[in-house]
Amino acid sequence: MTGLNRRDFVSRLAATGAGFAGLGRAAEAGLLGTPPADAYGRLRSDPDGLLDLPEGFSYQLISRWGEEMDDGLLVPGLHDGMAAFDGGHGRVVLVRNHEVGIDSDPSLGAFGPKLERLPRVDPAMIYDVGRAGAPCLGGTTTVVYDPKTRKVVRHFLSLAGTGRNCAGGATPWNTWITCEEWTQRANETCAADHGWCFEIPASGRQHLAAPRPLRALGRFNHEAVAVAPDGRCVYLTEDRNDGIFYRFVPREPGRLAAGGRLQALVIDQQPSADTRNWIDPATELPSLKQGDRMSVRWIDLDDPESAGDDLRFRGFEAGAARFARGEGIWTGRDAVHFACTTGGVARLGQIFTYRPSPHEGLELEKDAPGSLELFVESEAGGIIENADNLTVAPWGDLFINEDGIGTDGIVRVRPDGSLERFAMVRASDSETAGICFSPDGDTMFVNIQHQGLTVVIRGPWMKKA
Repeated sequence: MTGLNRRDFVSRLAATGAGFAGLGRAAEAGLLGTPPADAYGRLRSDPDGLLDLPEGFSYQLISRWGEEMDDGLLVPGLHDGMAAFDGGHGRVVLVRNHEVGIDSDPSLGAFGPKLERLPRVDPAMIYDVGRAGAPCLGGTTTVVYDPKTRKVVRHFLSLAGTGRNCAGGATPWNTWITCEEWTQRANETCAADHGWCFEIPASGRQHLAAPRPLRALGRFNHEAVAVAPDGRCVYLTEDRNDGIFYRFVPREPGRLAAGGRLQALVIDQQPSADTRNWIDPATELPSLKQGDRMSVRWIDLDDPESAGDDLRFRGFEAGAARFARGEGIWTGRDAVHFACTTGGVARLGQIFTYRPSPHEGLELEKDAPGSLELFVESEAGGIIENADNLTVAPWGDLFINEDGIGTDGIVRVRPDGSLERFAMVRASDSETAGICFSPDGDTMFVNIQHQGLTVVIRGPWMKKA
């Protein structure tokens, strides 16, 4: 595999500098944007009834729930968060989550409907083997794809025994952080506590990752992760209607298992602020308006392993801001963008933009703090319904997966905040998930969750330098 390993990454930190520093000026200069007049146009009806796309775009199914993989196991169902990595020799390595729990139908797991394939896996490589021989069925799979031949080279289970792996995030040192959206304690069914993040190498070599929880990143209802370009900070969302927004400052960038500080975002001069805008529009005004930008600071959180799943309560009481179901998050060129799925007056979702300090995570950041902006808030009858997973295209556009009631799809958000429908699922009411681009930006990958499908999308992308 090509790309950065951890040693190369750490050796380049000095050259990276502040990571985000100076990128805000690039955004203001218009270097990241797509002119609002650019549009992909109306969607074409898919004759196969799966996915409508604009003229000139096409899709290919490359992986399906229940297929046999190269390790003799089966592709699990409920595909969710995902990222694409450079696999060398023109190949792409996809690491993909599966939101399957211990109480799910066994046919959704990798081991077969009667767990008949479970003996193929070393029990030491399964995080939670369960109390009665039935392990947790979530985890990750890895797909090695060749864009030239348009074929899957190999696919295999890469993490076993975790539960409800919803989203996660890619790191600059070529690993995937997968997150459990589940805080089940060990009980008569589970043999281990859940609510953790796990790190998976983005390698095309068939293997299972050692199932070691990253305990310092906190135990809560994790959704997704975004890592600063220099690895100095990790940002985490919490999928709760009363969640908070987290930052992890590692002792050593590139080595999350070595520990660090878990923190929560506080809006300056507004302790325990409520960003959700949950009001009666007939009688009240929302507390935040689209475009509002606020200075922020960060507070340390004690006891990140939180046996009582109370980090969000303790953080809010200490002054942290409250968010409505923080879900997808991605590092852009100048900022971190994250979705709050049920935020807003209409409860149809919000997208926030966090612009880090030039001294992010360091003592000097108090003199030049970061800021938080309400970038987009969905309205009734609007284009986005309940934003979930998201990604930043290499040229600056945001692409959003929807998880609303009824038909869902993909929405494009330009850097100026204007919106455009990009795709619509026609086969079912399933959410789309795991949206990401190949490293060269030529190929989009996305999952259709309920059918357990991974799709490649190609077309005339409007790339801007």
